[in-house]
Amino acid sequence: MKAHLTYFSKIIEILEKVQSEEKENIEKAVSLFCEAVENKQSIFVFGASHAGILTEELFYRAGGLAVINPILESSLMLNTRPITFTSRMERLIGYGEAIAEKTPLRKGDVILCHSVSGRNPVMIDFALKAREQGAKLIAISNVAYSSGVESRHPSGKKLMDLAQVVIDNHGEKGDACVEIKGLPQKVSPSSTVVGAAIANSIVAAAAEILMGKNIHPPILYSANIDGGDQHNNKIFNEYRNVIYYL
Repeated sequence: MKAHLTYFSKIIEILEKVQSEEKENIEKAVSLFCEAVENKQSIFVFGASHAGILTEELFYRAGGLAVINPILESSLMLNTRPITFTSRMERLIGYGEAIAEKTPLRKGDVILCHSVSGRNPVMIDFALKAREQGAKLIAISNVAYSSGVESRHPSGKKLMDLAQVVIDNHGEKGDACVEIKGLPQKVSPSSTVVGAAIANSIVAAAAEILMGKNIHPPILYSANIDGGDQHNNKIFNEYRNVIYYL
């Protein structure tokens, strides 16, 4: 039984590659996060289907930034039935624009967009409309994978063409990364683990930089420790104009 060890090795290899090759792009994303906190702007996270797991990872999270707002469109989430409906909605032209229009975006807000292939219309339409509204886009995507497939959007654009900052998750085409003898399809995707590591590293670096500027970052406490609720309520009150999930 070696496949589980292979997966660990693959993830470590990818994380080390991200750490060395995406340093500059991650630092750019950190700067945008810091600017958002300093200027009392919102940060949003958006992804469809499994890419949306990263959205749930980042908001209302102990040790996370309180100003991170989720975009959880129900027809794109994993509790949709039949689950294949999410794929249909990802490919529906104009749907992403409608999502952006109903999201309380303001000029200068930051959006972290997560899409491994970056090819589906829902993300492209969303990104186009968000940029039109003056938001700043950070993309976590798989650059090699995205470069090797055609856009499904009439513009021919992909997410990595529209974001101001693009962070490559350095996964494999198709996302799964472990070969099993005799099985044509690889198993065990890497994008969720690596995407969460990238995003949480951005939060950590932003908190460090803000503290260096004598700006106390709005980091949430666990609600399960004494005093956590009181601490968090103070943050919610101070940043109530840029928090939309309460």
